[in-house]
Amino acid sequence: MLVHPARVRSLSQNAPRQGPVVYWMTREQRAADNWGLLHAAALAGQDKAPLGVLFALAPTYPGATARHYDFMLRGLAETEAALRARNIPFFLLPGDPAATVPAFLHQTGAGTCVTDFDPMRIKRHWQGAVAAAFAGALVEVDGHNVVPCLLASSRRDYAAATLRPKIHHRLAEFLEPFPELPHFAAANLDGCDPVDWAAVAGSVTADPAVPPVPPVAGLCPGPAAARAALADFIANRLPGYATRRNDPNAGAVSGLSPYFHFGQLSPQRAALDILAAKDRAPADADAYLEELIIRRELSDNYCHYTPDYDQFSALPDWAQKTLAAHAGDARPYVYEPAAFEAGATHSALWNAAQGQLVRTGRIHGYMRMYWAKKILEWSASPQAAIAIALTLNDRYALDGRDPNGVVGVLWSVGGLHDRPWANRAVYGQVRYMNERGCRRKFDVDAYVARYR
Repeated sequence: MLVHPARVRSLSQNAPRQGPVVYWMTREQRAADNWGLLHAAALAGQDKAPLGVLFALAPTYPGATARHYDFMLRGLAETEAALRARNIPFFLLPGDPAATVPAFLHQTGAGTCVTDFDPMRIKRHWQGAVAAAFAGALVEVDGHNVVPCLLASSRRDYAAATLRPKIHHRLAEFLEPFPELPHFAAANLDGCDPVDWAAVAGSVTADPAVPPVPPVAGLCPGPAAARAALADFIANRLPGYATRRNDPNAGAVSGLSPYFHFGQLSPQRAALDILAAKDRAPADADAYLEELIIRRELSDNYCHYTPDYDQFSALPDWAQKTLAAHAGDARPYVYEPAAFEAGATHSALWNAAQGQLVRTGRIHGYMRMYWAKKILEWSASPQAAIAIALTLNDRYALDGRDPNGVVGVLWSVGGLHDRPWANRAVYGQVRYMNERGCRRKFDVDAYVARYR
């Protein structure tokens, strides 16, 4: 087997049957550096069975906008071409995946279906529906975490300090080079015409409950663009990253999060390439790898082991108690969700952060902390603050609807993966930020002028 067995988990009780192997692509939307696809190819090769790739396109995904569909579909078009170059057919099925995937597996006589690990609630619902309806074997492969989430820890870890040694203990075992995806015979699982991507783009609709959000101009999606962005970061911004990353004006961040979210770039590929360049900037490489591996995989750990991961009830006990104790504190301002969305607060700095998110589809990590903490300070309750921050992040951020976004908001608003700090109004013992602290870190006026 090409794939480490610890990456693989059965999601059904059924044994594999004779028939084609189908890779149901969800989280990892690329042909190269894809452990799930490599595992499916290995199964097909050992059984001399046909291999096909299926992507089930939910025409209306909760919270999704034209911005998200545009980035995803243009990346998938590139992935389809890469698969066809290896004679691996790519099937795109519109509709509810809980219904369309089992129907496709039955129609093709599939014996095994391989899919991607994903801790998000809607993906786990789809997997459960497919497992219940499919007579063959449904297998999950964790191709997103360098150290598989379920192996790294068997429980929810409450801080990076508890997960870090577990990951470091297994890192050398899993941080291995990717093998090449094999070519298949031309007759492999026939009956699939090339996708008409223009028609597909016209068929999907953003969530009707969400205001229109246009694509981000000038940002190229897809695996090739992702690899180019990674190379550009290593060459031009990795040196100095450790000292410049918290300055929103410095342009020092990697900009890779949209590619990770849509599976157009493997985090493990990024880690391997960063390690290959580590001699040039050891401290900077270590700083980035801490975020890429430890912090990112802590987010998957949290969402996987926390069913109510996006609710106030998921916060640490100390944070729930302190925020509840201060829920009745007078707020200096209280804004409705529409005012936050429009960037119509009294704070030019906060409005600029919201402007960056709306305009670019991304928000600098340091500014997202400030942005979310002020939503806590200026909302009627902590519960309302979590809902507002998650809604805005999911709606406008290209990497929204992701474990990292959930954890980023709950860390800022509710002390997740943090510790108690000095007690103060509204925040209780949750870590506090203000504009004066930002001014000590970077040129606030320049940031405001840029994203006003």
